[in-house]
Amino acid sequence: MISISHLDHLVLTVADIQRTRDFYCGVLGFKAITFGQNRTALLFGRQKINLHLQGKEISPHARSPLAGSADLCFITHTPLEEVMAHLQAHSVIPETGIVERSGAMGKMLSLYVRDPDGNLIELSRYI
Repeated sequence: MISISHLDHLVLTVADIQRTRDFYCGVLGFKAITFGQNRTALLFGRQKINLHLQGKEISPHARSPLAGSADLCFITHTPLEEVMAHLQAHSVIPETGIVERSGAMGKMLSLYVRDPDGNLIELSRYI
């Protein structure tokens, strides 16, 4: 039997790498790195998101890579009221107010925003 320990990275297909980089680094505080043959990744915690430009994906890739088709949840230690104020200071309008959800480790509070490609980004804090 296989034992999976954690997620190392995921790939987002995007329409504009710089615009995506600006959002995730400027608004969410991720760190951008360049690796390989001028590829871009976004680092947060001990994970990363590799970016593929739509139409120029790195092989192998998802069968039907599309910009804006992801639904991701990121955990924050910051109170969500502060997250909401930070988002508004960056002109990011939340899709919802703060709502209760159930995550991998139990109950959490979440709010939702969209990245530049329209991916749904859930920002959550466990309660």
